[in-house]
Amino acid sequence: MSEPSRRTVPNLIGDAVREARDLVSTEIALLRVEMTDSLHHLTLALSLFIAAGVFAMAGVVVLILALVKGLAVLLHSEALSALVVGGVFAALAVSLALLGRSKATLSGLEPTRTERQVGQDVTIITERMGE
Repeated sequence: MSEPSRRTVPNLIGDAVREARDLVSTEIALLRVEMTDSLHHLTLALSLFIAAGVFAMAGVVVLILALVKGLAVLLHSEALSALVVGGVFAALAVSLALLGRSKATLSGLEPTRTERQVGQDVTIITERMGE
């Protein structure tokens, strides 16, 4: 039979400290990767929204001008048609802003995988400490 290794208490404590340090380093690395990934996706999404907004604004301006001109023919007043179209678009803008505010959340930036992994590590450590 093989003889059990005879390790001293200072060696065991040193090993435990090294393993704890390695565990913390690994958890921090996981947090960094997860946060970097989340921020990358958020940055890409914001860039695409900005680009889409620039092109949409140009198109909307042209459409609004056409709508005002067309409505002016019916109402025989370009000023009145501009007020009607402007009022409709202002109401639409307020509605969309309120909807956007209700949908805005930062919960997607929470490091849930890291939290779960740290919880699992704590459970394992407490179980092993009880042995």
